[in-house]
Amino acid sequence: MDRSTARYLRLPAAGAAVALAAGMIVAVAPAAHAASGANLPFTSVEAESATSTGSKIGPDYTQGTLASEASGRQAVRLTSGQRVEFTVPRAANAVNLSYSVPDGQSGSLDVYVNGTRISRTLPVTSKYSYIDTSWIPGAKTHHFFDNARLLFGQNLQAGDKVAFQSTGTQVTVDVADFEQVGGAASQPAGSVSVVSKGADPSGGGDSTQAFRDAIAAAQGGTVWIPPGDYRITSSLSGVQNVTLQGAGSWHSVVHTSRFIDQSSSSGNVHIKDFAVIGEVTERVDSNPDNFVNGSLGPGSSVSGMWLQHLKVGFWLMGNNDNLVVENNRILDTTADGLNLNGNARGVRVSDNFLRNQGDDSLAMWSLYAPDTNSSFENNTISQPNLANGIAIYGGTDISVKNNLVSDTNALGSGIAISNQKFLDPFSPLSGTITVSGNTLVRAGAMNPNWNHPMGALRVDSYDSAINATVNITDTTITDSPYSAFEFVSGGGQGYPVRNVNVTGATVRNTGTVVVQAEAQGAAAFRNVTATQVGVAGIYNCPYPANSGVFALTDGGGNSGWSSTWADCSSWPQPGQGNPDPDPNRNLAKGRPASATGSQDVYTPGKAVDGDANSYWESANNAFPQSWTVDLGSSYGVRRLVLKLPPSPAWGARTQTIAVLGSTDGSGFSTVAAAKDYRFDPASGNTTTVSLPSGTNLRYLRLTVSANTGWPAGQFSEVEAYQTP
Repeated sequence: MDRSTARYLRLPAAGAAVALAAGMIVAVAPAAHAASGANLPFTSVEAESATSTGSKIGPDYTQGTLASEASGRQAVRLTSGQRVEFTVPRAANAVNLSYSVPDGQSGSLDVYVNGTRISRTLPVTSKYSYIDTSWIPGAKTHHFFDNARLLFGQNLQAGDKVAFQSTGTQVTVDVADFEQVGGAASQPAGSVSVVSKGADPSGGGDSTQAFRDAIAAAQGGTVWIPPGDYRITSSLSGVQNVTLQGAGSWHSVVHTSRFIDQSSSSGNVHIKDFAVIGEVTERVDSNPDNFVNGSLGPGSSVSGMWLQHLKVGFWLMGNNDNLVVENNRILDTTADGLNLNGNARGVRVSDNFLRNQGDDSLAMWSLYAPDTNSSFENNTISQPNLANGIAIYGGTDISVKNNLVSDTNALGSGIAISNQKFLDPFSPLSGTITVSGNTLVRAGAMNPNWNHPMGALRVDSYDSAINATVNITDTTITDSPYSAFEFVSGGGQGYPVRNVNVTGATVRNTGTVVVQAEAQGAAAFRNVTATQVGVAGIYNCPYPANSGVFALTDGGGNSGWSSTWADCSSWPQPGQGNPDPDPNRNLAKGRPASATGSQDVYTPGKAVDGDANSYWESANNAFPQSWTVDLGSSYGVRRLVLKLPPSPAWGARTQTIAVLGSTDGSGFSTVAAAKDYRFDPASGNTTTVSLPSGTNLRYLRLTVSANTGWPAGQFSEVEAYQTP
């Protein structure tokens, strides 16, 4: 089930633009943050930093766009015959590639090492992407990327070149993880091999019963999973007092969408060193499509696992006291990576790598009983595409330490400390909540239910007052698209946020403000320094109005964020300060768009999604047709750039277009009278419209009265600039 995305009330503030200045987008690899994140066996290289004959997409923070879900909010699109070439950063014999292909398509990438094509290809598919969660308010189709891994069959050294070339299918390449995979481990003495019980390492036969028989025979000992591919067709249960061990996550692979499903266990279960790869292609919350669903029991551990294409990695209920989850990879889940779902005591989740979750990557949810004395430590989280990187929903004496979270999307923050209960009985936050040493990069997002942003680190009294002590120390927040710290009562009831201490924080490049205070309560700040603040230091507007005040106590050592946003009737735009940090930015990108009509999937938002290959098309044979975008605030717009897809398949055409503007969205006046504008693929299918000096508008409307190439209005991108 979803616990983190729905039921936010819209706060009374205008939406904020999501387009940022290019200089604010910095691709930061995990290795750049030595003090935070997991100790990983691989090194990641972003495609946008590689050499390519393809085209870069992004940066983009607009929900529902491909670039917005990419690592670094940028990637490289390859059409047939195009390639991207990486410089290998370390000794490696393997790679894991994050990529996306258009919905419904599949294919492969040719692989070249130092200019020579190798015999192995890398398969790519959209099978596990394009997830729809229509029951979650504000959710759009998401989960565009997937991961595919490959052994090169040879050892590469730092400085070698590896290229991936499209062979017919359009492929967007995001990031490559280069790794030196060790040889397969040997069978432990005295262990029971699943093959000895009839398991088929070729993957052809059903090995379910063999696994069950091996577990029964090895009580108190070890079940050995030799190198190979094994198929399990139904989940395992009654797993207790046993170790399940493979030859390594690149060597021993179990194919199943439901590995362990049990409500209780006496514990002492240890699972390590193999992969579980599922076939989950959609999110069905009632299905236990998880690596572990339920309980492993007290004193258990999971390590060295590769978990992929599941709904959830770990959905943990019941008694999991003193569980240790460490050194695992959790990729491409349609919902959470891991959720401690009540009654977890002394659990430690550390040194894991999580990428491309469809909900919270790591969560503790204190349903039925409080999670207590448990921690998330030194984990690296990238690209949760529908919720938070780390979320703590209630609980007692919880720690979130030294984690690296990057590129959250849509409905989440990098870290959320919250009293959102979702269901009863719920145990609110109590004791001391320690949030220490964390690094958040490009974290925070626009909440489409609020039309309002969420900060990189959020403290949320959603369903009840926060009375626990929340200590936030030694935090680094870089390139947040909106605010750094947010204090809010997301349920709209105005519950207070109390007892918060923020000590020792470094904030760089916030899109709007450093502190976004929207609840009554109090927080103390000490040694919090900020540079390159987008708008102002503080937005302090508790909601509902007159519900109380939020007191900010200056404990000394603070700098760079003393100014306050004065207008509580509006939300500041990124870069709205004076002067604008990027006067050349496209004001229309990612903004809400509407039209008098559209055809099929060619909706108004396609004209502001940053992708010139997608487009809006109006109702056919019904001129005139109008397309409108809300820029969020009034701007002195001087220039429009109108585009059609650059493909030569789009023949030259002329559209008759009038430009209108409005400051309130109701009364529109003519800015530029109807005129013929030529779109020609020979010149990029682009035309420029100059607007008179002194043109101030918030709502931009284009009215199309004729089109020589098609009986409809058509735009693939509408860009608006303040520069002439």
